[in-house]
Amino acid sequence: MRRIILALVFTVVGSQKYDIEPGFSDSKTYLYSYEGLILHGLQDRGLARAGLRLTCKVEISGLSHNYHMLKILSPQLDEYNGIWPRDPFIRSSKLIQIIASCLTQLFKFEYNRGQLGNIYAPKDTPVTCVNLVRGILNMLQITVKKSQNAYDLQEAGIGGVCHTRYIIQEDRKSNRVTVFKTKDLNNCQDKVVKNIGMAYIRPCTTCPLKEKIIKGTAAFTYKMKYTDAGTLITQAVSQQIYQSSPFSEPAGVAVMDARQELTLNDIRNSQASTSEIQLQNYGSLRYHFARELLQMPIHLIKIKNPESQIVEILQQLIQHNQQGYNREASAKFLELIQLCRVATPENLESLWKQFADKPQYRCWFLSAICAAGTTETFIFLKQKIHNEDISYLESALTITLAFHLSKADDHTLQAVADLVNSFRIQRAPMLRKLAYLAYGSMINRYCSVSPSCPNTILQPLHDLAAEAITKNHEDDMALALKAIGNAGEPASIKRILKFLPIFSPAAMAFPVRIYTDAVLALRKIARKAPAKVQEILLQIFVDHSLAPTVRMMACVVIFETKPALPLVTTMANALLKESSLQVASFTYSHMKVLAISRIPQLYNLSAACNIALKLLSSRLDRLSYRYSKVIHVGGYYPEYRAGAIGRVYLMNSPSSMLPSAIIMKLRGYYANTATDFVEVALQSQGLTELIRKQNIPFAEYDTYKKLKVLGKTLLGWKELPPENPLISAYVKVFGQELAFADVNKELIQQTVKALTESSDRHMLVKNVINQIQRGIAGQWTQAILAGEVRHIVPTCVGLPLELSLYSTGLIHAAANVGVSMSPSLSGNFKPLQFFDANVQLHADINPSIYTHTVAMMGINTQYFQSGLEFHAKFRANIPLKFYARINMKDKSLKFETTSCHQETELVTARTKVYAISRNVEEITSAKRSSVLPEEAASDVSEQRFKPPERSSRNGATTQRTASDGMSEKYSYGSEEEFHHRAGGRSYAQVFCSKLHSLGCQTCLNLQLQDAAFLKDTFLHRLVGEHEIKLVLKPVRTDAAIDKIQLEIQAGSRAAFRIIQLVTPVSEEDDDSTPNDVVQTKLKKILGIESIFKAANRSAHQHLQKQAAEKDKAKIAEIRTDPAAKYQSSSPSSSSSSSSSSSSVGDKYRNTDRKDKTWQPRQREGSSSSSSDSSSSSSDSSNSRSCSSSEEAHAANREQQGKSDKPVRSCSSSSSDREYSKQQADPEIYQYQFTSAHREQYPRKNVPSSSSSSSSSSSSSSESSDEGSYRASAQPKFLGDSKPPILAVILRAIRSDRKLAGFQLVLYTDLHSTTPRIQVFVSNISESSIWKLCADASIVNSYKAVGYLKWGQDCQDYRIAGKVVTGQFADYPATQVKLEWPKVPSRIKIAARWFYTFVPGVAYMLGFSQREQNNPSQQGTLVVALTSPRTCDVALKLPDLTIYGRHISLPLPLPLDPHISTSVLQYPAWNFFTKIPSSVIDSLKGHCSVSQNTITTFNEVEFNYSMPENCYHVLAQDCSPELKFLVMMKKAEESADLKAINIKLASHEIDMYPSNGLIQLMINGVQTPAEILPYTSNSDAYMLISSEKEGLSVKAPEYGIDKLYYDGHTVKIQVGFWMAGKTCGICGKYDGESKQKYQMPSGYVAKDAMSFAHSWILSEEPCAGACKLQRTFIKIEKPVGFENVASKCYSVEPVLRCVKGCSATRTAPVFVGFHCVPADSTASFDEEKIRLDQKSEDLENTVDAHTMCSCEQLQCAA
Repeated sequence: MRRIILALVFTVVGSQKYDIEPGFSDSKTYLYSYEGLILHGLQDRGLARAGLRLTCKVEISGLSHNYHMLKILSPQLDEYNGIWPRDPFIRSSKLIQIIASCLTQLFKFEYNRGQLGNIYAPKDTPVTCVNLVRGILNMLQITVKKSQNAYDLQEAGIGGVCHTRYIIQEDRKSNRVTVFKTKDLNNCQDKVVKNIGMAYIRPCTTCPLKEKIIKGTAAFTYKMKYTDAGTLITQAVSQQIYQSSPFSEPAGVAVMDARQELTLNDIRNSQASTSEIQLQNYGSLRYHFARELLQMPIHLIKIKNPESQIVEILQQLIQHNQQGYNREASAKFLELIQLCRVATPENLESLWKQFADKPQYRCWFLSAICAAGTTETFIFLKQKIHNEDISYLESALTITLAFHLSKADDHTLQAVADLVNSFRIQRAPMLRKLAYLAYGSMINRYCSVSPSCPNTILQPLHDLAAEAITKNHEDDMALALKAIGNAGEPASIKRILKFLPIFSPAAMAFPVRIYTDAVLALRKIARKAPAKVQEILLQIFVDHSLAPTVRMMACVVIFETKPALPLVTTMANALLKESSLQVASFTYSHMKVLAISRIPQLYNLSAACNIALKLLSSRLDRLSYRYSKVIHVGGYYPEYRAGAIGRVYLMNSPSSMLPSAIIMKLRGYYANTATDFVEVALQSQGLTELIRKQNIPFAEYDTYKKLKVLGKTLLGWKELPPENPLISAYVKVFGQELAFADVNKELIQQTVKALTESSDRHMLVKNVINQIQRGIAGQWTQAILAGEVRHIVPTCVGLPLELSLYSTGLIHAAANVGVSMSPSLSGNFKPLQFFDANVQLHADINPSIYTHTVAMMGINTQYFQSGLEFHAKFRANIPLKFYARINMKDKSLKFETTSCHQETELVTARTKVYAISRNVEEITSAKRSSVLPEEAASDVSEQRFKPPERSSRNGATTQRTASDGMSEKYSYGSEEEFHHRAGGRSYAQVFCSKLHSLGCQTCLNLQLQDAAFLKDTFLHRLVGEHEIKLVLKPVRTDAAIDKIQLEIQAGSRAAFRIIQLVTPVSEEDDDSTPNDVVQTKLKKILGIESIFKAANRSAHQHLQKQAAEKDKAKIAEIRTDPAAKYQSSSPSSSSSSSSSSSSVGDKYRNTDRKDKTWQPRQREGSSSSSSDSSSSSSDSSNSRSCSSSEEAHAANREQQGKSDKPVRSCSSSSSDREYSKQQADPEIYQYQFTSAHREQYPRKNVPSSSSSSSSSSSSSSESSDEGSYRASAQPKFLGDSKPPILAVILRAIRSDRKLAGFQLVLYTDLHSTTPRIQVFVSNISESSIWKLCADASIVNSYKAVGYLKWGQDCQDYRIAGKVVTGQFADYPATQVKLEWPKVPSRIKIAARWFYTFVPGVAYMLGFSQREQNNPSQQGTLVVALTSPRTCDVALKLPDLTIYGRHISLPLPLPLDPHISTSVLQYPAWNFFTKIPSSVIDSLKGHCSVSQNTITTFNEVEFNYSMPENCYHVLAQDCSPELKFLVMMKKAEESADLKAINIKLASHEIDMYPSNGLIQLMINGVQTPAEILPYTSNSDAYMLISSEKEGLSVKAPEYGIDKLYYDGHTVKIQVGFWMAGKTCGICGKYDGESKQKYQMPSGYVAKDAMSFAHSWILSEEPCAGACKLQRTFIKIEKPVGFENVASKCYSVEPVLRCVKGCSATRTAPVFVGFHCVPADSTASFDEEKIRLDQKSEDLENTVDAHTMCSCEQLQCAA
């Protein structure tokens, strides 16, 4: 037993751990050596880095239990700026003195068992020094768990409480312990971090941590030995890494590397004492932020006297501004902002007194104070606005900038609230709007960083909303809702609900715009309370009583809350029963856009929308743009985690053809964050009332009064409420609404009145005119802090690491403008008379814009800065000095400007990355070196061979190499320079475009030097220096150029101006010159003769060459096959040959693309006929044998010159059947386009002269064949019969008086049967024969051609095109063909560059593509109409075919897709002249009645047999104007005929058949057909005329564009502006086909019969012939409803015979009933009063009376 106990004791003792918690003895002093190092840069060798190194001795002495003294001895601070590790550290003696003065003080700290407590330092010790001490003490922080050697925990440190892992290794033999500690700085419970300027940046909370662009970790190694007091740290080594990957590339990272080493050197027996030193508690080990929050990281200022320093910088800014040197202004402006942040209120007031009366100083000073954003600066600005010390415009700009840039704290919020309620703001409407909106934004920023958001700060906004409701003030309602929306606090939800009718009955009277504003006010609230907002918005979305615009706005906000799958499917399920097509179309398109999203933040929503779309019908996707849509533009790049998405919310209204709302939004995504950059919205209502005339007194006509009376006979009918015309717009930046404006009818009328009335009546107009007469001179400068984003975290050394972005903008304009007018302005001058005056303008304007963006990563303290800086500068400067003379009456414009005398940089963009080192004691000698030094890769011989590194992106290396090759291959220009440094990438190029005639040249200078040779990442491409400059330079000419002149002369004097340029003549001589003489002079001046001679000569040479080639081909063919000579005369042989070639084609069609060398290619310079042939061959290369056969016949016909019709081996109908039925080969690009022009005008043999003359207007021999019949009638040059309508002259005024420049002449012949346009541009220099010719004409109904030629006599280069109509796979189609036989190399280069984007764009748009050998210098586009709203597209480019099927059209085309080619005959179907007007007419409302078939405005068709003798309301204006009424009934002569009655203004028109003729009666007077047409004499136009077999009425100003009646048929066409304003059997013309049977009460009938019956006009039983009336009915038999005996009444009246009449004919109708308990005391008479507003409990079929017998009807005598 003793042995067992002894063994257990030894076991326990052996397994027991030593106490390894570190500590210090109270009676000893420990001396350590310390070194801390921080480096910033890219990790690639040979690049520059910047850093700091701190070395010192650290003495730690014991004071008492757990308290120790720390003293730093001999601190040394070294700066590093150079190539690591080649260059040495540089010591700054002055900076050491400052740092040593605070570091060498005594510090006290608590330390117990490895845990740091509070830190004490002398009072007023700089926080930066305390943080450095924290960095040293942070190395002593160790958390030991005695029972474990490896463990994880959340440990406190200098960077906060972060996840930490420990591994402990004990060496008992040597009595030592090694501890390894690592920290994950991305996984912290309580991280020390400071974000500035990120209130509007929304992070992705669901994205994984590994996707962050900033990642950090720290590793510590401790070596300790056992002592009597525990363990003693003998050495501690740490390394901390922060890496930033701005483009999310694993290899493209910038790194902050911080290292520490603490080594024990000596131990002495001594004890320290601090009894005589007063120390202050500075808190725990947790890092404290110091003055770096005020100190910008991009410059270092030693602040001595802020007021004097501000004055000095202002003087420098003014000096730079006067000299036009803006490059330093941006940096100086940022320094000015920083000084304003530290200035006291007394300083600011003193400076204001100095500069208030100096405009230039005042502007800079106010801009800097607005951007400073401190509480003191804001209170200063508030006081100036309140005291009216600044102007109205300055106040508006101040509110817009200062409110959004100021720090949001309690003092600032109180100051803003006081300012909003001040008298100055309240009395100025615009300032009031801006102030309330900015106050809401400030609340949003305050609550985004504050743990709690008190309701008191929201009270001013809530009070404004309550007051607006009480006073029923619409503008204040909108303002309150927008301001509450900017605030975005859930506490405001109850206030918002008071503006929505489904939650507040009092809101029923509010306009629709208030509802939309209330919905939009919930957008930001949804980010904090998504579930509550979703619940509210879902109720709005499914409420059919609300306007569609409101419901669509609710849809937008719901999807912005990122709803889960249940809510998305609920919305989709609601759409299945949706009655509004506007809402259904909008929601469907929104879901479709979200379903294709690849943005990480929207993954879940995208998946939910994908599922929801499967519940919905795809027919919603085929709705036209008459219905609301969501349009998506943009892209997201997952490899960079960046992208930009633009969305357009197009919300249409059923009551208007114009959109009711358009919202355009641009959102950016970067590093798993989202930012709404800008949002612009335009909302409208009643715009049609503003567009059309409003001066017709409709209310005074008899029609208005009669419709008021007749409306009472229609149960429940009410005229539509009046729409107050309104246009409202708002602008949001970073999600905050900055401003909004409303333009109502009154404002528009006042503006029109001001423009049309005398200027004396409008002071503003008068002041503007007086200012124009005096001239405008002055300078204007505006500096803006566009962005300040900062992210600050502590490092283990105790210094702050900052990643920041600053962007400033400087807008400068200097102007000196003088205006003189003839005749001079008088006191009663009307502004519109400007158009009749001769205005002369002298102007010297110099606008410029300069932006400077700086991104920084490094250390930023008040003593020193070190890190990397990226600078991007952009400058645009366009000086304009000109003289202009404008005479609108004579249609002339003359513009003169100075020539290019000196080099001017128009646009400059530069970027460069620096390694910077600054310290406050040596500000003037700051170190700044390029990260990519000049010698980074200067000697390739010293470098070892390395294979190219793989990029982090797939294909990135290949892409860069390709782009380099492109640049080298296609560079050009006389000043081009290209050099490639060995191992690196550096080049410079100059592209110049010279205009010798004007003495100017424009040059694009490109310079690039980057580090992509190290790693092919975007970050390495940015590292280095990039510069792009657009420069305007003079060109050396043989004579000096004084000025450049541009003249534009339109109208009849155009020819005179061209002649006057060459031969100066007076205007009197011009008027007396005969036209033929003028034409002759013009032809000679323009060189027309030489152009057409050269064209004929070229065409003749080409025909000879073509004939020679044909002869050679025939000879070769005869030699190879003697029997072939008989084939030309044998159609059967030709057919068999074609079939044979077709079979060969089929054989090759299945082979690889490389084997398709047999396919003919177009030769350069060939005629269009050969190109047509090659194109057709290409088209048929992958199609059926019949297509190949037909193509072969076409080729044979071309070679033989025969005019026979095509011989086809198979008919077109077989190809059509194959297109529609064959599923194995559905690609549309394989089918052949059949030209309607070719079928109507077969090819004929024509003389070569006719061909060549025709070729001047088209680009093909096909055109010459088909146009030969017009060659004799149509002149080659329009100037032979027409004068020019426009002349443009651009010339240089030279000292030697010689002409130099260009002239343009435009001829048109638009009113002939073949409209034509010709443009001639020529060089007016005597020695130049360069010309440009353009010709476009419509040959006939099926074909339009055009060309563009230029060079010597327009013969060097040529681009031709044609548009032909025809058929494509049995569908009507249009073919657009473009040919470029010869173009300059520059155009080829640009085309190749553009060509690289085509496949990607086609893929993004949903098109398919295929590589194919198409003609090399030709592009063909075929668009086939498969339905009025869809088309098939086939685009053939060289080596690429792009095609797509069922592409939706934005507008419907009024054309039957199954129309045959034979129907397409002139003039029945004229594509070029009829289609535009037909499209417009198709968008108008069309209603027709033919026999018993009725087609409504919404294209709903139903059959209806009308009761006899009763008028029906066919169509009526239901707007408040009540302009027209069209009634219809059965004609008395025959039941198959109709009679109509039309009421227009004071006219009542009856049309009815009688004795086989159509009779017309106007106001009860018979009107014979002989006196037609009839025109009204009222205020509005009306025309009645005969048409075909009937009559037509045209009254467009009443809303009826056309009404046609012939007894059997009635057709009504109403204008655009009547959309949503009609009613009757023809419907509302609102596009809502699901609400097709809407009755006068607004109730939707169950069937067509009930719907038509509801529009019967009842008459008095004894006075009229109609004996039918609509009454509510009751189900007589007992009804059991919900297991209760009930009596049920119809919710809508049913057609019944009047009392005393009995029904002789009935028709079944489906009716809804409302039921009440059978024992209810309510009588039927009481219930039927409001039955139309009761719930519908059941449905039943009842009989409606349609014919009555009235034998028992009793009428008074």
